[in-house]
Amino acid sequence: MPQRLRRLATVGAALAASALLGSAPAHADPVVPDHAIIVCQSASFYDNYDSSSGPVDLKRTLGYGDKVGHTRGAHPVYNGWAATFDFGPNDWGYVRYECLGGWGSW
Repeated sequence: MPQRLRRLATVGAALAASALLGSAPAHADPVVPDHAIIVCQSASFYDNYDSSSGPVDLKRTLGYGDKVGHTRGAHPVYNGWAATFDFGPNDWGYVRYECLGGWGSW
């Protein structure tokens, strides 16, 4: 079988299998963060978290009462560092989980 026909047969088989299985492109539904505040006097807010070395790239320090978001059970927590949304500048980062509180307070 010529190479072009072999390629077409492979693509056709993949499309047929996809249609038979009814598969759709994978996607994740976004989860809106629950409203919370920073309950520590100050909390370091990092850009990312690396499982081998911990938090990476300090963005800024958040203060008591700063409005943030984290949905318990939906957004990750790695070794006490929670994926958190800072509603001030509207960006994501990582902060210590114990510094989150005041759930639904605003």
